[in-house]
Parts: sequence; C-alpha cells; structure tokens
Amino acid sequence: MPGELTETKRAGNANDQIIPYYTLRILIGAAGISLPILLVIGKLIAENSFRLEYSISDYYDNSTAGDILVGVLFSLAFFLVSYKGYARIDSIAANLGCAFALGVALFPTTSKNTFVHYSHFVFSFLLFSVFIFFSLYLFRKSSPHPTKQKKNRNKVYLVCGILMILCIAGIALCQIFNIDANLHLVFWLESLALASFGFSWITKAEVVFQDEYKKEPASKKVLQVVA
Repeated sequence: MPGELTETKRAGNANDQIIPYYTLRILIGAAGISLPILLVIGKLIAENSFRLEYSISDYYDNSTAGDILVGVLFSLAFFLVSYKGYARIDSIAANLGCAFALGVALFPTTSKNTFVHYSHFVFSFLLFSVFIFFSLYLFRKSSPHPTKQKKNRNKVYLVCGILMILCIAGIALCQIFNIDANLHLVFWLESLALASFGFSWITKAEVVFQDEYKKEPASKKVLQVVA
C-alpha cells in the first residue's frame, strides 16, 4: 500500500496541485472546525441571539448564519474536489465528499418538501462516512517501517474516526428517542464530529507530529539523497 515512502516524494508544497497539499488539508480541516463557531456568530449578528439551534443544519433559515452554512459547505466541496491525494482512491473519496457536501447544502433539512428534507439526512450521513473513511483508512496507510511521528498521527486519525462514529450514533439515538431539543445534544454532537474531522485533516497536514526529516533545510535533504 502507498504510505510514508510514497508521501515523501510528494510531500509538502512540492506537487502539481493548484492548492498545495498541506495548505489544502489545513483549509479542509479549518472549514470543519470553524463551521459551528461561525454559525453561532452569524446568528448573533443577524438576530442578536446566542440561542443554539437544534442542529447545525437548522441554521439554514437563520439569515446570516444560513448564508455562512451554505458558503462553508460550497467551500468545503471545492477544497475536496481539488484534493487528489497520493492514489486514485484518495481522489475518488474526495470527489464523493464534494458531491455529498453539495447535497447537504442544496437539500436543506428545513425544507417542507419531504424528499428534500430526508435527502439532507442521506447526504449528511454519506458525507460523514467519507470523513470517517479518510480518518480510519486512507490517512492511516503507511510504509512497512513508519516513523514514530507517523505512528502518533495514526493514533490521532483512529481517535478522530471513532469519535465521528460515536457522534453519528449519538445523533441517531437522539432522533429515535426524541431527546429534549432544549439540551441541544444534536448540535454539540455534530460540532464534535466536525471538530474530529477537521483535526484529522490538520494532523494530516502535519501541523502536529511532523516528521523530523521534513524539518531539515532543503539543502541538507539534497545532500542526504546524493549520499
């Protein structure tokens, strides 16, 4: 399987993408982490209220917050379709994520149309399934002899993937048992799932647990290759 040995050939910003890999990963991660915060701020600006909605999707009809929700989802879709990864499966997964993100944005849960309403949940589930697939499988692929920092990053991906699964399960339970909306459990679970998704992508950009050899000056790396 392609892993660290393959990544070192195309690591960092040395690639033919319009947006460099590391930058793109940070942008994707930041979009997920910042979305709940931006929605709360958007509602505060538009309605002068800090009151949370039942779920993140319910901000769709909240003026400024709704514009932010759709805008971030479209931005996320663009970032994902721009991501090619190291193997064809990475690109396919990212392209699917793009389509599902657009589906979440274009099929609001607040719609009175039953088809549109339930399509939103389907697209949301599929989008998080892609996020989980990245964290638990694609990001954790490695060479036969992964570095210490790669092992640490793999632990982060595993925790993030498990957290997303638990959050999705928790949201389903809230729906099934009709948990009191005033507790805002769905909103917090969605926020935690998005934060987990975002942190896994930021970790993939090696903002944390960066391999030591990637911190060395480029001239030193060239000398090591020649040697």
